[in-house]
Amino acid sequence: MVRREKSNYVIQSVSHALDVLEQFNGGVDEIGVTELSKRLKLHKNNVFRLLATLEARGYIEQNKVSENYRLGLKCLQLGQTFIKQMGLLLQSKTILEELARNMKESVFVAVRVVSFLGTALPAHCTAPGKVHLVFEPEGGLSQSLPERLERYTDKTIVDRKVLLEQMKEIGESGYAVELGEFTEDVSAVAVPIRDYTRTLVGSLAIVGPGHRLNPESIKNDIAPAVIRAGNELSKRLGYSG
Repeated sequence: MVRREKSNYVIQSVSHALDVLEQFNGGVDEIGVTELSKRLKLHKNNVFRLLATLEARGYIEQNKVSENYRLGLKCLQLGQTFIKQMGLLLQSKTILEELARNMKESVFVAVRVVSFLGTALPAHCTAPGKVHLVFEPEGGLSQSLPERLERYTDKTIVDRKVLLEQMKEIGESGYAVELGEFTEDVSAVAVPIRDYTRTLVGSLAIVGPGHRLNPESIKNDIAPAVIRAGNELSKRLGYSG
């Protein structure tokens, strides 16, 4: 059996209706029938029937004063549904599973320095925390860092100037590292996750024993893999950067 190309199943009237909706991109609020007819190269009667159909379903509404048309509330409802469907938890699942399988280490996603395991993470000595310090808009958490940084291990950075210097390096490399700074002999690598608004929504991290997640393995293997996974998750969330 020969399968037909999907393009062979396209219904022209549906395609035209979508063309109408797409004319409202680029900051255009309202468009009249005549303008739509010119843009779409369709007869005014056809455009009017398309608009009437979309209006009946709530995707288009008419400004009774200007008699022009604009997007309806149903478009907003669809957009909200899309945002919900591409939520961080849902989209991260398969990426986390693949990263854990390939790296053979534990992985997780954190939001504002609280991991999805429910653990509060100190900002100054964990990889996810450092990501939020660096990549939050307008300096984010770095602006509220206390002068005295709590020590958790003998490797915890408690000098504010040293930490700020490390944050500069994180901003340049695109990933943060902790090396036994929060828990003895435990290392982690984390990268920022952004969504369609281009703002930070969380961090993706991999964690494991220090003898496996050592500086050399992190630089050569682990960090590149985590960066790729983070980029893929951000892309799924609508980020284009």
